[in-house]
Amino acid sequence: MRSREQEPRGEQETEAGQTAQTPALSLRGLGVSFAGTVEHASADVDLDLVPGRVLALVGESGSGKSVTAMGALGLLPAAAVVTGSAIVADRRPGAPDAPGTQLVGAPRQVLDDVRGRLVGTIFQEPTTALDPLETIAAQIGEAIRAHATGRPHRRRVHARVLELLGRVGLGEGEQVERVARSYPHQLSGGQLQRACIALAMAADPPVLIADEPTTALDVTVQAGILDLLRELTDSGVAVLLITHDMGVVADVADDVAVMRQGRIVERGSTRELFAHPHHPYTRALLNAVPRLDSLRTEAAPVVVEEPSSGGRETENVVEIQGLDVVYRSRRHRVHAVRDVSLRIGAGEVLGLVGESGSGKSTIAGTLTGLVPITAGSVRVCGVEVAGAGRRALLPARRATGVVYQNPASSLNPRRTAGSAIAEPMVVHGGYDSGARRARVRELLEAVRLPADLADRYPHEMSGGQRQRVAIARALALEPRLVIADEPTSALDVSVQAVVLELLRELQSELGFACLFVSHDLAVVDSLATRTVVLSQGRVVEQGTTAQVLAHPRQEYTRRLVAAVPVPDPDAQARRRAARLQAA
Repeated sequence: MRSREQEPRGEQETEAGQTAQTPALSLRGLGVSFAGTVEHASADVDLDLVPGRVLALVGESGSGKSVTAMGALGLLPAAAVVTGSAIVADRRPGAPDAPGTQLVGAPRQVLDDVRGRLVGTIFQEPTTALDPLETIAAQIGEAIRAHATGRPHRRRVHARVLELLGRVGLGEGEQVERVARSYPHQLSGGQLQRACIALAMAADPPVLIADEPTTALDVTVQAGILDLLRELTDSGVAVLLITHDMGVVADVADDVAVMRQGRIVERGSTRELFAHPHHPYTRALLNAVPRLDSLRTEAAPVVVEEPSSGGRETENVVEIQGLDVVYRSRRHRVHAVRDVSLRIGAGEVLGLVGESGSGKSTIAGTLTGLVPITAGSVRVCGVEVAGAGRRALLPARRATGVVYQNPASSLNPRRTAGSAIAEPMVVHGGYDSGARRARVRELLEAVRLPADLADRYPHEMSGGQRQRVAIARALALEPRLVIADEPTSALDVSVQAVVLELLRELQSELGFACLFVSHDLAVVDSLATRTVVLSQGRVVEQGTTAQVLAHPRQEYTRRLVAAVPVPDPDAQARRRAARLQAA
């Protein structure tokens, strides 16, 4: 695998930041608008995808990144109007020397032939990109047959399926056979995304468009997906990486184009753009990226901190001792949490980190009584949750606010923001209608939203506004404990920065204890005072955040920290080399 530190970028690139090699996909003046609207979703977009290089297209949600790529491929609804030019060239060995295929305005038959054969696409959410009623082998096999010459024998197709799944790191022998015959719901998020990459590469296309391929994935799973994308470029594939994660850009991209309000505002090589961003919007994106500040060399020495059940000057809002959670079905028994002990003091932010399936959300669910407790003790504000009935849990639930990962799904689409914020006051009582209205206005002001937003529905708000409404709802009853379960993972980096700053200010002002669940170590580092690391349902390490992230004692924690991409191409190249050497 090539080293980004040694790559002779200057000899390969033109002054515009692109190489002199013939593009595999070239966009010129591409624009997308929708019938009935005046504004363009994107306009005058010029991009070149070059074999063996990754071009990152970055910007906030709504900036036009995905709509530009999908418009070029003819994957937008009928109301979309695409103008300009998108020419894809077949530069594979043995392909005829032709000027390329124009995609804009091309008939459906041409687009169907190009999609998959010349351009593969990896979508953001693999669970919606794959058919839940078909096995992985059936779906990849269908793509192979669609672009094959003649009718290949099913054994040949199956062998190709196994080859592709093995190529994307899904094992070999019986392991890859098991993945092939699995349905999407039987695989993890990382396995699903790798299967989607195998599906996109079924016909070995020379161009790959990856639309937010690592969003919401664990850092270790994300690192594996990025390794795979780099391997594909090493084989000559041209990759368009659509993302808002600047750490991912620093890790894998050769060139960057920054998009805002449908237009390219800056472009250049990754190193040049990160070192010398010219446009104020680019600088704002880079400044908004959370960084692992606790990885400083002068960090404090390790002091092991054991869990406590009390006896300290600071009152414990949460006390968990020997917690076990077991999920049972007719055929399976899954031990989700094993012998977990931790505490959260009043006014403290505790970060809970680990990979998917490590037990983070399960532990958070036990605090509200929504997840049954198999063994152990869970006390919230002095109330024993284990075995408690609904009436006994009311004081603890009233004292607890919850902010969920996706505000689009946690807010009722048929209720206004004001109604959503007032809901806890209606459920627990103690407020008349006038008091509820006044409290809603107070909470909207607290989360930096205008009072008239109370009358809007979720679809009329941005992602950041929806999450602020969710935070206001969580604070409606002046809780002593706030559970924030991945509250920023679905947000753009700039919106994420605003929400994190808001949480930080509100926690400092109101003094509530907070359980902050996340797989993003940089976010945890910016907010949490102490951190607990989970692996396979067990606590493997805990202590102050600076101690845990700067001087991890356990190999599992060291792997998590090493997998975090940092928004600095040179530093990330060194971190990647060290991680691969240690693997």
